Amino acid sequence: MEFPFLSIITLSPIAAAIIILLLPKERGENARMLALAAMIIGLILSAYVYFSYNANLPVAGTPWANTLQFTEEHAWIPSIGINYLLGVDGLSATLVFLTAIVGLGGTLISWSIEDRPREFFAFFMLLVAGVQGVFVAVDAFLLFFFYELAVLPMYVMIVIWGWKQTREYAAMKLTLYLLIGSFISFIAYLVLYFQLPEPTFDLRVWAEANFAIGLQIAWFLPLFLGFAVLAGTFPFHNWSPDGHVAAPTAVSMIHAGVLMKLGAYASMRVGIQILPEGTVYWMPFIILLTLINVLYGSFIAMRQRDMKYLIGYSSVSHMGLVAMGFATLNMNGYIGAGVQMVSHGVMTALFFSVVGMVYDRAHTRNMDDLSGMSKVLPWAAVAFIVGGLVSMGMPGLSGFVAEFPIFLGVWQGNGLSLTGTAFALNPANYYRWIAILSALAIVITAAYILRAVGKVFFGDYEGERWHDMRPILAIDKLVLVGFVVVLIIIGVYPQIIVPMVESGVQPVVARLQEAQQAFTIIDTVQVGAQNLLHWLGGA
Repeated sequence: MEFPFLSIITLSPIAAAIIILLLPKERGENARMLALAAMIIGLILSAYVYFSYNANLPVAGTPWANTLQFTEEHAWIPSIGINYLLGVDGLSATLVFLTAIVGLGGTLISWSIEDRPREFFAFFMLLVAGVQGVFVAVDAFLLFFFYELAVLPMYVMIVIWGWKQTREYAAMKLTLYLLIGSFISFIAYLVLYFQLPEPTFDLRVWAEANFAIGLQIAWFLPLFLGFAVLAGTFPFHNWSPDGHVAAPTAVSMIHAGVLMKLGAYASMRVGIQILPEGTVYWMPFIILLTLINVLYGSFIAMRQRDMKYLIGYSSVSHMGLVAMGFATLNMNGYIGAGVQMVSHGVMTALFFSVVGMVYDRAHTRNMDDLSGMSKVLPWAAVAFIVGGLVSMGMPGLSGFVAEFPIFLGVWQGNGLSLTGTAFALNPANYYRWIAILSALAIVITAAYILRAVGKVFFGDYEGERWHDMRPILAIDKLVLVGFVVVLIIIGVYPQIIVPMVESGVQPVVARLQEAQQAFTIIDTVQVGAQNLLHWLGGA
């Protein structure tokens, strides 16, 4: 029996949460130490899984099931096909490591919290466990269970520890959006479940099921978009900036840094991988939504005065690039999307860490009320500048490694004649115009990042106002340095992550290429419509 790395990574935060809640109220310091211990254990084991993963194993045509490593399998409710199945491929192992890094950073950033620390760290542990569970789950029901576990602590933490002016509104808005999205996805789940010859939620079986084209066309959008709500996909995005603003710093870090990737990952793992023909049919439409995501988020970010809202809308734009990478249906786009999830995750965790430090000391996030902060908070200034350069896609940093393959993948297109899909257009011109227009976001991003840096950190120094400001603590500096180092390492040595991501997305891209070939052989509109009507009539 192999050592249960993934179970410990996922369940140790839950165990820590239970123990923390059983502590007496006055033992807040013990709650912090238990949370820290759980996060350190998770980081060590996640690092081992990441660096021990054999990224050379998958070859062209390898089924996804054969790429899974560190697998664990136990019967749970076998009568209805639900089992405890865990495993990671190259992409999910990378995201597990990302979650461990951001989770540890969030724990350290929250070290000085005084308002009910026992409950805070318990719910934070549940949030981290839910996210890790989604990334390691190979059973669809188990994935959905952890997905909901990740969403519910968000509501509690925002309502209790969030920004008083908007916390109740933002928490309810976030919860309603995400629960409605997950409900829609679950309906699609059940439809697929009942189409299988034998009842099972094993995603390895689902990935090889070859569902009818009509069924795939009918149910891809509900399945994909239901999960993509959590990724901030247009037009279901406006819960996200409000959630960022209302959440306490650590929750904002997890929210933007990891939780939004959870939505992107689930939409790819369950939507795109399971329904490749449905993906090919709808992706010309999806990529148009992602273009709106990228440009709309950038333009709205440029108008913001609140630093958290600026980062929130910037996240909408950058997560649009992740979905755009998925919509390319080619390897460059998928590699870029995978790296972008990691790059954006660390970058936004860094951004929200800095904003939290500024707000705790200046008691405002309004950029018009802040200036010259680099004089009193030089560590925060340097960290924010590095994050800004990553956001702009500066070569030598992780943002370039992520964004360049995405734009290249969009420019290349998917080589598919779009006459049989949701759009009847010239494929080369269509995708190239998408690439050109989306690249405008780089210019817009530079505009709002440089404005924020100039106004907040390098404006006129108000000595009388800021001279007695508390310096940044050593523990906070440790978090900032850790995030900056990760962003630089990925930018300088992309081979530390690109082969891992490539090995994880290769089976998905291979299935999509097979689906594209099928679409070039048949008259997709006619056959798809016939299959759809036939399936609906027999349902």
